[in-house]
Amino acid sequence: MGIIKEKRKIKKILKKSKTVFLMAHKNLDLDALGSCIGMYLILKSQRKKCYIIIDDKNHEPGVEKILIELDGCINKIKSSDIDQYINKKNHKNLLVILDTNKKELVQNEELLTTFENKLIIDHHELGKTTIKDCTIINDTTVSSTCEMITELLDDYDIEIEPYYATILLSGIVLDTNNFTLKTTAETFYTAYYLTSLGASAKKVQYLLKQDIEDFTERQKLFADIETINGKIAFTKATPYSLYRREDLAKVADTLLFFNNIEASFVIGKIGKDTIGISARSLGNYDINKLLSKLGGGGDAYNGAATFEKTTISKVEQKLKQLIKEDSE
Repeated sequence: MGIIKEKRKIKKILKKSKTVFLMAHKNLDLDALGSCIGMYLILKSQRKKCYIIIDDKNHEPGVEKILIELDGCINKIKSSDIDQYINKKNHKNLLVILDTNKKELVQNEELLTTFENKLIIDHHELGKTTIKDCTIINDTTVSSTCEMITELLDDYDIEIEPYYATILLSGIVLDTNNFTLKTTAETFYTAYYLTSLGASAKKVQYLLKQDIEDFTERQKLFADIETINGKIAFTKATPYSLYRREDLAKVADTLLFFNNIEASFVIGKIGKDTIGISARSLGNYDINKLLSKLGGGGDAYNGAATFEKTTISKVEQKLKQLIKEDSE
């Protein structure tokens, strides 16, 4: 359901809260951070005490740039320091979870039991590990959580500074892969609205700029691309290369630009003992259904799965077998 249709519910929850903590998924991207910052601006306009919880030790370039530029401008804390800021009356505290609804993906899963009141604002499909005992505002038809938060900002009639409008626009550009995926008329209107507030397309491209070393490393994943049924692109990394989750996601995004490709899957090592799959689709292939069988998930357009203490070859075999079964 659209976020504006749920605005009364949101406003009621915010009104009862005195101290609000914002938390997105691990390995922050521009949509996760952008939606947190947008929600932070709404809360500040309502004179709430609010804090953004970030435990990630490393950040992708765009996120790192924003955090450096906003140092001292937003209340950013680690979950280990939360006791210093939490209201003694627990019912006056609120945890807002943005850009994910899965308990294992949040910055700190242990915090979920700390809060009596929780609110989720997200655009991903719900699943088996969706966080329970909380209010969920979920709209899978929108491009991004930044789009949802921008609609809410507009409804609150909050005129934000151009820099913050740019951050929100960058989250939309990222999640739509430059307006090529999951883009509706409402998405374009949201982009127009942010631009009218001073969002800079040039600054968005600056935030999306990549490191040459990371780009070169990702190019290795294009050396051995396979196609399955002529419509699915598949590639995997060597066991000796370590990638970030967003690296695999960017490769999966790029594979969709090839002729006839409707879905893509990329496998790589994302930790010492962790293998990751990143998947993308133009919407005609149900990657969420397939990845759910592997313990992962997503929606009609993007998804992911992780595996512990296994090999890339074994993950590849499982994935290809499921793709084969799905196509029969």
